[in-house]
Amino acid sequence: MARQRLGQHFLGDIGWRKKILKTLPLAPDETWVEIGPGHGEMTQLLAGDGRRIVAIEADGNLASGIRAGIENEPGSWPGVEVVYSDILNADLGTLGGERFHVYGNLPYYITSPILHQLFQWAAQIASIHIVIQLEVAQRIAAHPGVRDYGYLSTLCQFYARPKIAVRIPPGAFRPPPKVDSALVSLVLPGDGAALGISDPKKFLEFVQGCFEQKRKTLRNNLLDISDDAQIQQALAAAGLRPDARAEQLSLAQFAVIFRQLT
Repeated sequence: MARQRLGQHFLGDIGWRKKILKTLPLAPDETWVEIGPGHGEMTQLLAGDGRRIVAIEADGNLASGIRAGIENEPGSWPGVEVVYSDILNADLGTLGGERFHVYGNLPYYITSPILHQLFQWAAQIASIHIVIQLEVAQRIAAHPGVRDYGYLSTLCQFYARPKIAVRIPPGAFRPPPKVDSALVSLVLPGDGAALGISDPKKFLEFVQGCFEQKRKTLRNNLLDISDDAQIQQALAAAGLRPDARAEQLSLAQFAVIFRQLT
């Protein structure tokens, strides 16, 4: 039984599980951290070839079920370790080790907090592959100048190179969600690696502030942290018009303005 409060929708269709598996960069002897393994729908497909699979499950009943499966049929779960924990409290840097990949079928209502959590260990993560709501996936992959582009886009693209790998219909899950889903693949590092930002946290807080009120021009949003003359100079240095809006800027342009004003 799926527990509504945990946002559980299990990938019950084996055909869709295999489609997802084909998109993953599986190689022997690597470590994968799986978020929300459920009943092990993808866990057993990820396992094998000397891989280490760290399955982090917040539902105690499901975690116990996978542990029982490992005890009863260890050959079906090679290299699988079960961690009973909320992903938002898990020490992924220790659990995953020096270098690891991430796969997860995420509860849709906490997609953004989970991504913030993952990016804390960006230096150790090779890639992230997450099943999420299609609408959120489109925001993550959006580019400047389109409606879906916003702070979540810039956050993800600072740390990784995202793309929508597979669109998944509600019928692939049990119970079916009320929205379409997608597998998003994020390969690290992202555009931020070339920007030379010494304090990513401060920079991303700055970018978030630029998107605070999307109906306002960027200049008006920045008046809280600087005076008009400096803002005008910063916009000009980034090659922008005085009436530019945050959704028009690339990460490189945000970086120019950030340096000018801070």
